[in-house]
Amino acid sequence: MMREAPLLARYAESLFWMARYLERVENLGRLIDVTQSFETPGRETESWFALVRINADEEGFARRGLAPGAEQVKQFYLLDHANPTSVPASLESARTNARTLRPLISTEMWMQLNMFHREMSNIAPAALQGDRLSRLCARIKEGVQAHTGITEGTFFRDEGWCFYQLGRLIERADQTTRLIDIRYHLLVPQAGEERRVAELTQWFSVLRAAAGYHAFRRVAPPGFTPADVVSFLLTDLAFPRSVALCVEQMEWLLGQLRGRYKLRGTVPALERTEELRAALLGRPVERVIHDGLHQFLDGVQRDLILLAAEIGTAFFRDWRPLAEPAAAMQSQSQG
Repeated sequence: MMREAPLLARYAESLFWMARYLERVENLGRLIDVTQSFETPGRETESWFALVRINADEEGFARRGLAPGAEQVKQFYLLDHANPTSVPASLESARTNARTLRPLISTEMWMQLNMFHREMSNIAPAALQGDRLSRLCARIKEGVQAHTGITEGTFFRDEGWCFYQLGRLIERADQTTRLIDIRYHLLVPQAGEERRVAELTQWFSVLRAAAGYHAFRRVAPPGFTPADVVSFLLTDLAFPRSVALCVEQMEWLLGQLRGRYKLRGTVPALERTEELRAALLGRPVERVIHDGLHQFLDGVQRDLILLAAEIGTAFFRDWRPLAEPAAAMQSQSQG
């Protein structure tokens, strides 16, 4: 067999970001669907504005003069092409990267992404109302899942596959920490059985937003607590969206780049994944919550941003976020 040609930096970068943007789109579809289904009675505005906070979009939301209500938030994320974290804008960014990757990705990947992009670029305002919104969110999730399945079945397993997976896993881990961080202070149970039942319903909504409801029910203890949910989402090594499993898989991928493909520059990123794994698994979750869950998640998010920066600095053409520490608490976008 002929020796594989080295992967160009621009291809590695485009694969990394294409995967991140698509993961972001699926996560947003899940969050909108779950928020619609599990609005807290009397706190609907707070429930919807939590989406803006999860994505660190408060400044962009306010700059458009929008009020923190359900209709404005839905329009901001489903219709606003100028909002870089919206579904149409994220898909446009993913498609732009895919265009760069035409020599690498399969025809099936390119065609499916094109059709998905076209559909989501023409969402009608009426699709945001009632049951139609749930159907729209289902199409968003299914569109990304179709892309993931096609990629799994057609994309060549070389360095490019590693960079694609690294982008997807960093975005997934980051989104899981944001979901826990924003929702936790609203959902901590208080006294009273009726209150507990209502808040258990809300915890189930968090698990559904992370696609973890059925998996959690398989392992949850009777009379589970918020700490059990947090532990599952942060540390369960069998759940695909847990932060710890994402970190473990990223460590393996970086090891492949270092050992199999002989790429230099992986050491800082590998050390970062080791530190993240130790932080996630080194203390019981109850202790983490007692010491300050928000501060802990804040640190994990910063480490994920630094991990992305170390990968980008080592292998991409021009990693701008490394020079922008003020962006450390915002969803990253391609420079």
